[in-house]
Amino acid sequence: MHVSKKIKTIWIINQYASTPETSMGGRHYYLAKELSKRGYSVYVVAASYTHLLREPPLCKSELNIEQVSGFNFVWVRVSKYSNAHSIKRILNWFVFAWKLRYLLEFISNKPDVILYSSPSLIPFLSVQRLAKKFGAKLVFEVRDIWPLTFIELGGRSAKHLFIRFLQWIEDRAYRVSDIVLSNLPNAVEHMVARGLTRDKFYWIPNGIDMSEISQTSPLPDSIVEKLPKDKFLVGYTGTLGVANALDILIKAAYILKNETDVVFVLVGDGKEKRNLMEQARGLSNVVFIEAIRKSQIQSMLRAFNACFIGWRKESIYRFGIAPNKLPEYMMAGKPIIHSYSGSFDFVVNANAGISVPAEDPQAIADAVLNLKSKTQNELDILGENGHLYAVKHHDYSKLSDSLAKVLFK
Repeated sequence: MHVSKKIKTIWIINQYASTPETSMGGRHYYLAKELSKRGYSVYVVAASYTHLLREPPLCKSELNIEQVSGFNFVWVRVSKYSNAHSIKRILNWFVFAWKLRYLLEFISNKPDVILYSSPSLIPFLSVQRLAKKFGAKLVFEVRDIWPLTFIELGGRSAKHLFIRFLQWIEDRAYRVSDIVLSNLPNAVEHMVARGLTRDKFYWIPNGIDMSEISQTSPLPDSIVEKLPKDKFLVGYTGTLGVANALDILIKAAYILKNETDVVFVLVGDGKEKRNLMEQARGLSNVVFIEAIRKSQIQSMLRAFNACFIGWRKESIYRFGIAPNKLPEYMMAGKPIIHSYSGSFDFVVNANAGISVPAEDPQAIADAVLNLKSKTQNELDILGENGHLYAVKHHDYSKLSDSLAKVLFK
C-alpha cells in the first residue's frame, strides 16, 4: 500500500522581508522560492511597512496573503513611520509581535518548522509561543547581532533598561531554539559566549539568484554615454551611505588625481550622495551615475575594470559580514578591491582581487595601480576566481538545499 509523504510546511517570519515588487526581494524571498520548488509549503511573514520598502503593499485587513513565485507571502499590517530612527519603528516591533498570534487561525497549513529571523528581537517571544503551540521546530536566525550592534556602533549603554531587555531575549533565543542560523560566518563565537551550545549553529551565507543573473538587461544609451571611454574604471554600485565608506574612495581618487587614465564611477543614490559629490568637487576622475534597475547591475559591473566595496573600521566585523554586493560583484567576473579589516574576507578566500585595510585611502590607491599594471589575462583570472567562488558557495539553489538539510535533519 502506497503511503503519501506529508508535505513539510515552513514558516519564515522576518519583519523586514520583502518581494521584488515592494523592495529588493532578498534572502528569504529567494530561499522560499527555492524551497517551494523542492516541494515544501512555505509561508514568509513580514510587516506591511518598514523603511526599507520601496513600494509598501496595500493591506486592507490585519493579515493579507498573496501567492509569490510559488510560495505564500503574508503581510502583517503595521503603522507607517517617517525614518529608521522613528519611535514608531520601535513600536512596530511590538505591534508585529502582538499580531503574530493571528497566524494561529489565518494559515491553515500548520508549521513543521518556524524560522524567525532578526534583527528585531521582540517578536521572537511570540514566535516561541507559536512553535510551542504547534509542536514545531524553533529556528532562530541572526542577520545582525542585536543588541551588540546598538552598543558598539550606536554608542548605547549595555546597562540601559531596553538594551538589557533585548539582551535577555537574545540569550533566551540561543538557549531555547532547536537550531540557530546566521549569514555571518563568525557569529558563532559571539553566540557561544552568550550561552549557545555550539553544535546548534549553522552558517547559511547570503546568495544570488542565478535565474536573475541570466536575465540581465542592457544599460540604456543614456547611461552608457556617461561612462568614460578608454579609461581604467573602478566602480561601485549600490547605496551611497555612511557604512559603505565611499568618502575613503573619494580620498583615494584625490591621491590618484594625476593618473589621467583612472576613473572612479559611483552608481546609485543614498543619504551620502550630496556629501560625496561635494567632496569630489574639482576631481575630474570621479563620475556619479544615478541608480539603475536591479536587472541592469550585472551589465554595469561588466563595464568596469575593477569593482570596489568598502567598510568602516568597526570591531563588530570581527564576526564577519554578509553583503549581497560581494556575490553580485563576483558573478560579473571582475577583480574586486575590498577595503575591510574584519574576519572572514571573501575576496581573500576566493583570490578574487586585492584586500586592503578599512579606511585606508592610500592602500586603495595602491591597489588600483596594482590592478591597472596587470595584464588583461591576469585580471580575467582574478575575476574568474570570484565567479567560480560565487557559483559554488552563493547560489540560492544550493543554499536552499543546505537549509532544508539543516531544518529537517
